[in-house]
Amino acid sequence: MKNSLYILMILFVGIFEASAQQESQYTQYMYNTMTINPGYTGTRSIPSIFGLYRTQWVGLDGAPKTANLSIDTPISQNGQGIGLSITNDKIGPSEETNLMLSYSYPIQLSATTKLSLGVSGGLNFINVDYNKLNTYDQDDPFLTGTLSKISPNVGAGAYFHSDKWYAGLSVPMLLETKFDNDVRVSVASQRMHFYAMGGYVFDINDNLKFKPAAMIKLTNGAPLAVDLSANFLINDKLTLGAAYRWDAAVSAMAGFQVTQGMNVGYAYDYDTQEIGNYNSGSHEIFLRFDLFSNTKYRLVTPRFF
Repeated sequence: MKNSLYILMILFVGIFEASAQQESQYTQYMYNTMTINPGYTGTRSIPSIFGLYRTQWVGLDGAPKTANLSIDTPISQNGQGIGLSITNDKIGPSEETNLMLSYSYPIQLSATTKLSLGVSGGLNFINVDYNKLNTYDQDDPFLTGTLSKISPNVGAGAYFHSDKWYAGLSVPMLLETKFDNDVRVSVASQRMHFYAMGGYVFDINDNLKFKPAAMIKLTNGAPLAVDLSANFLINDKLTLGAAYRWDAAVSAMAGFQVTQGMNVGYAYDYDTQEIGNYNSGSHEIFLRFDLFSNTKYRLVTPRFF
């Protein structure tokens, strides 16, 4: 069966009319935490640049594609951090870009544990080109023209962490923004997404670490999303793992510490839902650069998150 843009049109219109637009989805969220939780900003104690690209449902015309660029750095001795995150999402005729600045302030809870409170703010740009859809009625006013909107948004998060574990609660987009105009009946609505996450690093021996992790995402009008993952770090170089997205996908992950300051990772998702019959899975790759300085910044204890 030939996959066509018509299938994506049905999915796309259904998403918008349900008024429950989902935020970006990542399999390797544990390496891209600032985008989800501003409290993570600067907590790795070194300046970092992170880039990720995800192509979902490969083989299905108009399927989602996501690109993210994040930069964060500590700005004080006590661990305050600032960051910038740019995320671009494309699905069918729609494109959304989020530009967010973040700031975190740490609170020392014990000798080994900190609580970082974070806030973020920025702009969301959305564009929908209905002319890209294949339609039976070319004169249908609902499926012609374009929709372009800009809206502000803010987010907040709390991130508990030590050298061995982390836990976080966050709402990356607090403002529920509606995108519409005077002609269209349907409304695109950006809803609040609540995130809870956590992970723990077990030292199996001097050369092997094991980290189970979980993330829960909740939003009104969409199913509860639960991600479970397990990763092994071998010789502080090679990462191998697997993940399960509840009732949606299973994933394989691999990463490699190329140099002290460069890490690369890859994930493949196999869809377990019916839509998996019409695509060949999803691919995700990331690069992270840690900018060490002998005089100002150093990674005292390498962390597996």
